[in-house]
Amino acid sequence: MMQTAIRYAIVAAWAACAMTSAGAATHADETHADETHMRAASDAREQVRRVVDAAVRPMMRENGIPGAAVGVFVDGHAYVFDYGVASKQTRQPVRDDTLFELGSVSKTFTATLASWACVEGKLTLSDPVQTYWPALAGTPFGAVTMLELGTHTSGGMPLQVPDEIGDEAALLAYLRAWQPTYTPGTERTYSNISIGMFGFATARTLGAPFSELVERRLFPALGVTQSYIVVPPAQRGRYAQGYTKGGEPMRMRGDVLSDASYGVRATAADVLRFVEVNLGVRDVEPSLRQAVVATHTGYFRTGPMTQDLIWEQYPYPVALSTLLDGNAPTMIDSQPAARIDPPLAPNDVTWINKTGSTNGFGSYVAFVPLRKIGIVILANRNFPIAARVAAAHQILTTLDTN
Repeated sequence: MMQTAIRYAIVAAWAACAMTSAGAATHADETHADETHMRAASDAREQVRRVVDAAVRPMMRENGIPGAAVGVFVDGHAYVFDYGVASKQTRQPVRDDTLFELGSVSKTFTATLASWACVEGKLTLSDPVQTYWPALAGTPFGAVTMLELGTHTSGGMPLQVPDEIGDEAALLAYLRAWQPTYTPGTERTYSNISIGMFGFATARTLGAPFSELVERRLFPALGVTQSYIVVPPAQRGRYAQGYTKGGEPMRMRGDVLSDASYGVRATAADVLRFVEVNLGVRDVEPSLRQAVVATHTGYFRTGPMTQDLIWEQYPYPVALSTLLDGNAPTMIDSQPAARIDPPLAPNDVTWINKTGSTNGFGSYVAFVPLRKIGIVILANRNFPIAARVAAAHQILTTLDTN
């Protein structure tokens, strides 16, 4: 009996030892796999960084840009790279939580909010503006459609709100007296007033201030967590100092419609999350997903590009020269617009982009749905759009090729 017990003990000890050894081997294998995965992720990040550095560092040097943040989505991964300083005075470096003024890239959030209202049945793009602001009934501006506001085809609105317009009453008086230069829907004239009113009317139908709708509803639904229209006092230390073309310190001074037309301050990581939603790789609620896709619908052809709801698109692949033509300073001026009837359904084989500028900041966003790649460039200096477009094109085409 004792020998039998001893044999059982030996067998049990051997089994326990074998199990321990197997467990140790399994743990070692898992550790090795984790280390391999981490090395691969690190290697991938460094490969992307080299591509980004090769375009961004010369762009900054040649244009005297103090600081920049660049977000890239490629191969299923999001990367953010920070460069330079948020302020030349304090020498505070650009960090992942640094806030930049987006300028007209803000308009893409306005378009998304309006499109979401359409999906929810609260707004219709074919409706005239007077539907949402009855005080404009019987005026030429009141007859302009929401679609025409959202595509810069309202009939020749000026680029900026006149300086003397400081409140809603003055804005209403100005719009009631406005006369179109062109038949609405026939010419594209880039206008902050048009897009500002697009957002203003959307907010009226949703029953809340525009900034509140964006910050408390749209941003959280998109996963945008560190961006603002009104920067809270506690977050102002994250707000980069902007610089004019001449190098003078400058931050945005808004107007009665600036919240909707150029008012967002955001991090590169937040804007990249928005790009991921547009690429269809970040989950959002179904109605918002439908709204985001709808903003990629093409409504007018103008020069080399197709005008979507704020976004602008080109067939992909696209030559740099075509992008430079479509984003040239002359595109702010009136250009013939050919209505697409029926509208061009969202198409993945496109390069979709938007530029943005304030007096002290420059931005650019572009993405290709088919290739699931996208880029965000934010800088704290107003520098030529051509330089942003060229850097983005170099980065995305290199990453897509590789």
